[in-house]
Amino acid sequence: MAGRPLTPAGSTADRTDWHWLTSALEQGGNGSLMTDPVPLSRACGPRVASRTPDADAISVRETRDFTMATLRQWGISDRAEDIVIVVSELITNAIRHARSDSAEPPLGWPIRLDLLQSGPCVLCIVVDPSDSPPVPQVPGCLGEAGRGLQIIDALSDQWGFTTPTDLGKVVWAMFSTRPDPLPQR
Repeated sequence: MAGRPLTPAGSTADRTDWHWLTSALEQGGNGSLMTDPVPLSRACGPRVASRTPDADAISVRETRDFTMATLRQWGISDRAEDIVIVVSELITNAIRHARSDSAEPPLGWPIRLDLLQSGPCVLCIVVDPSDSPPVPQVPGCLGEAGRGLQIIDALSDQWGFTTPTDLGKVVWAMFSTRPDPLPQR
């Protein structure tokens, strides 16, 4: 069964749609999320798109496609490829490390991807049930794994994570973007 979207890509979020993120970030992480937070009371709130991928490699491709389609719908193309690559790395890491101890998904599954577009920023958020913080690796020159966090760091403006709890952790990456110009009439 493929991952399923939780909210439409063009929907406007209300306080409950991303209250969990605010609570998670207040618990602590390894960096500040935004220097100028957007007020929650704005009439036109942030746009949120969510997806709950399955724990397989096909879900990574489907999540990349979902992310690109969402960014197109939102009119964001200037950093779309970077955002898609980072989402792919975040989801791959979540699947790999949340399942590392057993073949079955752990209690508390699923992984959740949220894309949040507010003003000139796109925030990619992955929640997973793992209680292990992300740790950058130094892979060998011929190593086929271990570069995901280096890629995330290179392509995003900021990234971070919440302190893991028994419910898991939140890993996020933020991008400054420019909306596509409106078509000429």
